[in-house]
Amino acid sequence: MAIEQTTIMNTKNRFFAAPLLLIGVLFNFAVFAEEPAAQVPAAEAPANAAAPIASKQASGFSEKGADTCIKCHDADEEYPVFDIFKTKHGQQKDKRSPFAGLQCEACHGPGAAGEAAMEEAFARGGHVGKVPPGQKRPPILNFGTKSDESVEKQNSMCLKCHEGNDHIGWKGSAHAAGSVACANCHIIHTPNDPVLTKLTQPEVCYKCHKQERADFFKTSTHPVRAGLMTCSECHKPHGSGTNAPLVKPTVNQTCHTCHAEKRGPFLWEHAPVAEDCTLCHSPHGSVHTALLKKNTPLLCQQCHSPNGHPAVALTGTSLPGGSNPALSGFLLARGCANCHSQVHGSNHPAGTRLMR
Repeated sequence: MAIEQTTIMNTKNRFFAAPLLLIGVLFNFAVFAEEPAAQVPAAEAPANAAAPIASKQASGFSEKGADTCIKCHDADEEYPVFDIFKTKHGQQKDKRSPFAGLQCEACHGPGAAGEAAMEEAFARGGHVGKVPPGQKRPPILNFGTKSDESVEKQNSMCLKCHEGNDHIGWKGSAHAAGSVACANCHIIHTPNDPVLTKLTQPEVCYKCHKQERADFFKTSTHPVRAGLMTCSECHKPHGSGTNAPLVKPTVNQTCHTCHAEKRGPFLWEHAPVAEDCTLCHSPHGSVHTALLKKNTPLLCQQCHSPNGHPAVALTGTSLPGGSNPALSGFLLARGCANCHSQVHGSNHPAGTRLMR
């Protein structure tokens, strides 16, 4: 009986000893794994933490960022910058914004050397923004028509962020080929960029597109001057695959975004309508009704011969009371459209001549 009890106790001891031995092995392994990390000198931690700051200063960026700039560029300065905090560019909590990183210097470049030049100018009694002609300016990248930097250099700074989406066609576009800087159209340090505001956008475009400005003062135009429409509703200023450049692949597709009733398809098509709206219409403005290039029947007779049809030119001999035997009162006013009213196309079974 005593032998049996001893055997049972030995079995129980071995049962409890095995887990304790396993726990001891795992504990020793964990201690040895942590020893290399504990051997790292504590003095290295501050050096690693200071590395980004040292790298930033070595690359020419100022230590205080925007706080250095706004000491001078305040609300009373000639070029105030405080309004940028009301724009998307000045949102520090948005990682896409310049102010989430290098702040002002994200666009204007490293400013440490510029800060030193400013201090020297103050010491001489001058101001960094009033450098006399011929003297070297501080190394700060400026934008706009008065900038000493090339258009390519100015635009390259913008394209670091604005190269995709609607700006993907910029390279090779008409504006890029014409050396137009982004800052020639856009004003960054303002909560309402004029070129992005419906009422003021046309005036920005008119600075270069003077012929279009004149067209919009003609008797028949799109309602751009009334503020009901903008240039960018038809055109993509940052480039597209069309000549104009247009927001859609073709002229007709662009026009049909508003004039959907002219899209068709029709049972009886009018060939120039299906081909190109600008064969008959001047989109920016005309002295003739409905933006037409000419009055009817002169417009229609560019394609349709007047032979055998009383659609002669509106001269003194062809009007009622004249000497022309082919005169017709139907040529008055809308001319051809008095009869051919469905000039854009017809779905009537008997509309082959676009009369119904």
